[in-house]
Amino acid sequence: MSRTIDTSANALPRKLPALAVLGLSEPDDGDWGRLRGLQYSSLARLTPARMVAHGLAALLAVQALAGAVHMAFLLGWVALLFGVLIYGARFDRSLEDADRRRMTQQEIHHQTISTVAAAFAWVVPMLAFSPFGSETQRLLLWSIMALLMTGTSVAFAAVPLGTVLFCSILGIAGVGTFAFVGDYVAAAVALTFSIVVSIGSLEAARTFLGGKVAEAGVAEKSEVVSLLLREFEEGEADWLWQVDGARRVRSVSPRFAFALGQDPEDVQGMPLIQLIAGPSWESGHFHSSLHDLAEKLKRRESFSNLLVRVTLHGQHRWWELSASPKVDDNGSFTGFRGVGSDVTEQRESAEKIAYLARYDTLTGLPNRMMLTETLGAAMTAADQWRTRCGFLMIDLDRFKAVNDTLGHHVGDQLLAMVSERLKALMTDNELCGRLGGDEFAIVIRDASDTERNHAVAQAVIYTLSQPYEVDHHTLYVGASVGSAIGPRDGATVETLMRNADLALYRAKDEGGGQHCTYEPSLHAHAEERRQLEFSLRRALERGEMTLHYQPVVDATSEQILSFEALLRWNSAEHGFVSPAKFIPLAEDTRLIVPIGEWVLRTACHEAMHWPAHVKVAVNVSGEQLLDPYFAEVVVSALAQSGLPPHRLEIEVTESVFVRDGTAAQATLERIISLGCGVALDDFGTGYSSLGYLRKMRFSTIKVDRSFVQGAARNNAESLAIVRAVVAMADSLEMSTTAEGVETEVELETIRRLGCKKIQGYFFGRPMAATDARGLFHQVALRARGAA
Repeated sequence: MSRTIDTSANALPRKLPALAVLGLSEPDDGDWGRLRGLQYSSLARLTPARMVAHGLAALLAVQALAGAVHMAFLLGWVALLFGVLIYGARFDRSLEDADRRRMTQQEIHHQTISTVAAAFAWVVPMLAFSPFGSETQRLLLWSIMALLMTGTSVAFAAVPLGTVLFCSILGIAGVGTFAFVGDYVAAAVALTFSIVVSIGSLEAARTFLGGKVAEAGVAEKSEVVSLLLREFEEGEADWLWQVDGARRVRSVSPRFAFALGQDPEDVQGMPLIQLIAGPSWESGHFHSSLHDLAEKLKRRESFSNLLVRVTLHGQHRWWELSASPKVDDNGSFTGFRGVGSDVTEQRESAEKIAYLARYDTLTGLPNRMMLTETLGAAMTAADQWRTRCGFLMIDLDRFKAVNDTLGHHVGDQLLAMVSERLKALMTDNELCGRLGGDEFAIVIRDASDTERNHAVAQAVIYTLSQPYEVDHHTLYVGASVGSAIGPRDGATVETLMRNADLALYRAKDEGGGQHCTYEPSLHAHAEERRQLEFSLRRALERGEMTLHYQPVVDATSEQILSFEALLRWNSAEHGFVSPAKFIPLAEDTRLIVPIGEWVLRTACHEAMHWPAHVKVAVNVSGEQLLDPYFAEVVVSALAQSGLPPHRLEIEVTESVFVRDGTAAQATLERIISLGCGVALDDFGTGYSSLGYLRKMRFSTIKVDRSFVQGAARNNAESLAIVRAVVAMADSLEMSTTAEGVETEVELETIRRLGCKKIQGYFFGRPMAATDARGLFHQVALRARGAA
């Protein structure tokens, strides 16, 4: 609740000019309407005294002139005087409430006229009666009038305009009378007296008004303070509190009692600490903040914004207290007075914000910020005590496949389980946290034992590789770990974390599921990768990319059925770069999309130089299939080259279904609808091939080289797998291609097992486009020779 305290209407003047005091002007400075009310409100209270004073003066005047003026004239004058006085008194009583409102100019004029009328009533005996009396009678009458003037100037200083006019009129009458009878000394005395009384009336009025202004200012400030205190007391969370010298609560405010949850009379006189300590008052085990409060009260020290934990009705709250010691007029300590507020919600919000700033909301583990702070402290301690600390970066293997195929909900549950396993491995010497995504990290505060990093890494890999049960799914993910030791492998937190990341990249690059430590040579590897990426971005425009073609033949007739287009890169800076090196880099950087489009268009154009029955197979990565325009690229390549769709076969591995199986399947189905074939490469090396065969209408299944070699060695498992693949392909009306056939034995084995097509060095290595064309030229020559 809030109030606005309006003091503009109560503004008081800083100066009191004479004309303004008399009521003849209205300065802009101050609320003079209100001041007029303060002036004229005293008239009603003085009316009875005024009537008595004028009555006594009239009796004295009648007695003084009794021998010189006929009594009938004197009584008539008295009646006139009291008529005027009664009229004025009735009006003055109407001004009784003037101090609570503003006087109008009409009211001021009315009161002035009644005062002037009374003055003219007194002029009558001086001007009309005294010339008929003796000099003594005139002096006696003037003395009576002088006493009346003096009394009026003193008693009615609040209304100086009427007083000055009253005294001036009577003074002029006296001066005129004395001058008329030739008594000029008395006239001079009367004139002087009148001037002095008028000036005195004005100054008395100024003094009176100044006192009223001061009183109004004090009252106004008191009202403001009262309003502020009331507003403060009625606030939702603030209160005033007070304790005496014995630290017992006094003058309990309603808000303070409400904060304590008790009635004010029940709280009065109770020890403050006892009221807010809860059960700890009996046990003596106080919260540290209560000790601080008690100590400051004991030492009689001022304190501000002291945070105290209080216990009220079994519930913990947080109060913020401020107070100053009080002393009496003799300087003796009498207690404390202060303010307080309940800041429980603010503190809880601040604690929550602090928690969110340092902890991961999904797993409850420390986040990157807290890990960085902890690693910084560990490096500082290691540098100070000449020891070592360790930092491990952990990346989950195959997590993305789980997240993409089963959804983020399952992925989040899996991450929570991973975090629980990590926490179970930690000792007081380690802190684990989540960096983001499926990346975690461990700070080893003391890694003086050089084997400690490796031991923790191996424990992490083993523990995280155990199966997980999530939503009726049995999931397998592994972990790759990269580690660095500080300060040996980095003098700063950023350097150590970057070097651990390089080690992790190497662990992932080597197949995952292992721990790699940082080596300085990793920087050279990272730099080489950076330079290789830079060159790869310009390889197409510089014409450094070429396609080689490896033949695929019929297993029985050995006739060429198709060619697989294989990408080669001969870099100007790096020379010949292995596809195993630059293809993963192209996929990581998404350069595979433009490169793959170039491969597709080039292969289609080249296939137009081959016999009409020969197909071309083009490998496509998952990144290409996630491109929403890939199907349009296929259509464009076929249209520009003129190649019939049935002569194009797209080769994919099951890894393309890992990131977004639904999108990949939809794209491949569009390609199949064009009339193109789709081959599943490296069949049997993954985990879900049978599921893919059920979902997709593949034209060809390619049996991995490892199974071909195993079958040639009569490996029972390899033989069983190849037989099963062939049988399954035949039942699904799919063709089979055996990869990597290099020897006569492998050829005979594959033929015996029923594979339809063969690919390998036995029939031809990948060759340039001109050499591939030459194969058909040689066949044509042999055919003509035989004819």
